[in-house]
Amino acid sequence: MNDWDERYGASGESLWSGRANGVLVGELAGRATGRALDVGCGEGGDAIWLAGEGWEVTGADVSPVGLKRAAANAEAAGAEIARRITWRQVDLFADEWAPLGSYELVTSQYLHLPPEGRRRSMQRLADGVVSDGDLLVAAHHPSDLEIPGLRPNVPELFCTAEELAALLDPEAWEIVTAAAPERTVNGPEGAPVTIRDTVLHARRRPEPVNGTEDA
Repeated sequence: MNDWDERYGASGESLWSGRANGVLVGELAGRATGRALDVGCGEGGDAIWLAGEGWEVTGADVSPVGLKRAAANAEAAGAEIARRITWRQVDLFADEWAPLGSYELVTSQYLHLPPEGRRRSMQRLADGVVSDGDLLVAAHHPSDLEIPGLRPNVPELFCTAEELAALLDPEAWEIVTAAAPERTVNGPEGAPVTIRDTVLHARRRPEPVNGTEDA
């Protein structure tokens, strides 16, 4: 049993809201659907929203307990949504790794990793994106550490969108969004606080046609 299994198993209630993350909803507005990979899908909120929008989704997570909850939530959302989602247990950081497939969208929301794990995860996420496909990564911004008690005091787990973008090959990727949008949540003392998200949305550049490139 891994740490996430223990977290899910220790609570008879959902750990998450069940709603799709706002970053995902906002960044994909108007984007054509296709195949999507949601890495770290948890209880399935994002995957279920994507399926409802018409995507064919693979929801991947390290926790079998979380995946079981996600599958149940998808069934509760309706047979058509459940049909559009495949659930897979995957360890993104395993020494042995093979891409899960090729996708028009690879998304990972709020996985917080030290620098070396971040570099490896970005490479593995990027490997799954097809030409003209999207990579969307969101996390808590380092500025949140200025709010006492809000985040673990482990600065190396937090990074900016620019730091994430630097892990991608600029010749292969166009940066659509690299931002730190604000939102308001209830802080540790119950009062509203303003936080920021790290948001990176990148698009893999189309491959040259017939092997030709601009001179």
